Amino acid sequence: MAATVEDGGPVPSSGSAPETMRRSVGVGAVVVIAASSTAATTSIGIGLGLMAGVVGLHLPAIMLLAFLPVLGIACGYGRLNRVEPDAGSSYRWVGRVLSPWLGFLTGWVNILTTIVFMAYTTTVTGSALVQLAGKAGLHALPGVLLDPDSSVQCTLIGMLVLLAATVVAVRGLDLAAALQKYLLIFEYAVLIAFCGYGLVAGDQPFSLSWYNPFEIPSLSALAQGMVLAVFCYWGFESVFSVGEEVHDPKDATRGGFRSLLLMLGLFLFAGTAFQRVLPLDELADNGATGLAYFADRLAHQPLAALPLVALTCSAAASLQASVIPTARGALAMGRDGTLGRVWTRLHPRHRTPSTATWLITGIALALATLSLVIPTVTELISATVNAIGIVVALYYALVAIASAVRFRHLLRENLAEALKAVVAPLLGGAVLLLVGGYLAWTFYDSTDHFELAADNGWFELSVPALMIGSGVLAAAWSRWGRRSPYFASGASGASGASGASGASSTPAADPA
Repeated sequence: MAATVEDGGPVPSSGSAPETMRRSVGVGAVVVIAASSTAATTSIGIGLGLMAGVVGLHLPAIMLLAFLPVLGIACGYGRLNRVEPDAGSSYRWVGRVLSPWLGFLTGWVNILTTIVFMAYTTTVTGSALVQLAGKAGLHALPGVLLDPDSSVQCTLIGMLVLLAATVVAVRGLDLAAALQKYLLIFEYAVLIAFCGYGLVAGDQPFSLSWYNPFEIPSLSALAQGMVLAVFCYWGFESVFSVGEEVHDPKDATRGGFRSLLLMLGLFLFAGTAFQRVLPLDELADNGATGLAYFADRLAHQPLAALPLVALTCSAAASLQASVIPTARGALAMGRDGTLGRVWTRLHPRHRTPSTATWLITGIALALATLSLVIPTVTELISATVNAIGIVVALYYALVAIASAVRFRHLLRENLAEALKAVVAPLLGGAVLLLVGGYLAWTFYDSTDHFELAADNGWFELSVPALMIGSGVLAAAWSRWGRRSPYFASGASGASGASGASGASSTPAADPA
């Protein structure tokens, strides 16, 4: 038997050590990856107006309120990463502490939701590029009239962006993070400049009530706003999937928390600026084009086009930031034999999971292509994007419970650490389960019949059910078809807590 981790659980030896990835990034690059994954500029540009239609002039309040349970979840992620950095992150931790079946489902839905999100964002990115071309006076290419409402044009252009992002991701985290850093610098410079000017130039009277969650119109508005706001923070956990590739595993934890604080600051700043410039009716009526409308109120062309450029950069960066953690999650599942060994192949030079990266991209491209010719696929993608909140709430809560169970001994030994590793994750997980449960109930209660339409509640509710159901079937195949040792003896029995990651032959102790 290998050395034991601090929680007292033995970690069986996994035999020969697997190939390891290259440790190539530090805490700064990790912050960049997390910030790109959460895509704050995209959330601000599209999401604030939608939230305003729900909570009124309380955007800062709902963003601050939603931050609290997400912070509690992040505490659980950070503590687990300290003792067991692994490309599988939540898949590994939930499987080892709670149940291999729950762990597999966590990894499975992570992969599915991100692939669908990538297929959706591919079209969004293409549309932003076509709109940007129109602002620059380019309305046609040889033989083609550019149309931002053309699904075919936007999807094909977005596919080219995704392919380019995948090439960079295969090259290595250092290059991917460097590229994303410059995109983020430009995005945030534009965002901060316009929002800062909006705070000064806006003619809507400022009110401290904007920050008071108790003045949100109703409990229903509060719950719906929380669903949308939590979705804006979704993606911060991507940093923990690269724990094997940072110089120090603690850098992933530091990067995750710093990115969350950065997101909070940007959301509060932008929410206040939007409400200083736009009356509530204009803010709510221009949800999907909120950032562009906000910029048009503050500046003339060509300056007013800069936020659209920033939005395009944000969408492109989020495509790359999505494929990186998803490929590493699939790599971890392949190492355990729950997925095929093809997912475990590393690039001979760059030591990245190149095969998994290209496979994930290929599936996303295929799904985006199908959506062009099969209307049901388009509806499925839209419904999945709308229903992601339920799945996110579920796997966040599972990680929170895993953290609380694994570190429960701290309740007797170190109360301060127990608050961060047990209490905060449990409270955060409970809130998100309530939010996810409320969202599921609203889907169920919104109609009395099933219809293949993105706005049909029963159809939207069927999407997370389908994702979870497919995960159960895939888990059964891995358990009895592939005979994966992951299910025979838990996640630790498959390849070891840290042995699988290549991080260390001896799992790290968890200091109290």
